[in-house]
Amino acid sequence: MTFVLGLTGSIGMGKSATAGLFRELGIPVHDADGSVHALYRGRAAPLVEAAFPGTVAGGVVDRAALARRVLGSGDEMRRLEAIVHPLVRAEEASFLRDAVLHRRPLVVLDVPLLIETGGAARCDAVLVVTADPGVQRLRVLARPGMSEEKFAAILDKQVPDSEKRRRAHFIVDTGSGFPRARAAVSGIVRALAGRPGRLLAGRAPQTGDET
Repeated sequence: MTFVLGLTGSIGMGKSATAGLFRELGIPVHDADGSVHALYRGRAAPLVEAAFPGTVAGGVVDRAALARRVLGSGDEMRRLEAIVHPLVRAEEASFLRDAVLHRRPLVVLDVPLLIETGGAARCDAVLVVTADPGVQRLRVLARPGMSEEKFAAILDKQVPDSEKRRRAHFIVDTGSGFPRARAAVSGIVRALAGRPGRLLAGRAPQTGDET
């Protein structure tokens, strides 16, 4: 059996770095954001350009231009999600089929909007990465191209950190430094060792499989 651990957290909480700590321990990680980046350089680009003309240059989605089109507009964001989410889910299903094939005992799904999109139902447990709001703010506003308005728009579409922590099976706080976060991740991996998961050998998940 393969145990599926969902990894999520609000912007600036240290989720990607935490995913890297699992990789250091040899745990396979599927990065939903990474999939989106790759899709924007490939097969999603013509679909995005058709829906949002002028947001693709040289066959690659201009993420800044696309953000200007969709942030703050629920309808536009839903149009974009209807294009991208099925493609990302197909890549996730392929990742999980590979995990079953190779009998991986534990895999991680790194999904920024795992809770917001109901993705927790696809996981055996959920890990939320968190940090003090002040730390989060400093991290996010230090990013190139970030503004107070953009930060607020991103937070507006995310479930509050307090609610995410309430729904979590595991919590990693990166605000106290990554040595402590690394120790926490190691403890989670030890705690899950040998735990039965939802993915059975011989039952590989299919695209759109919600169970």
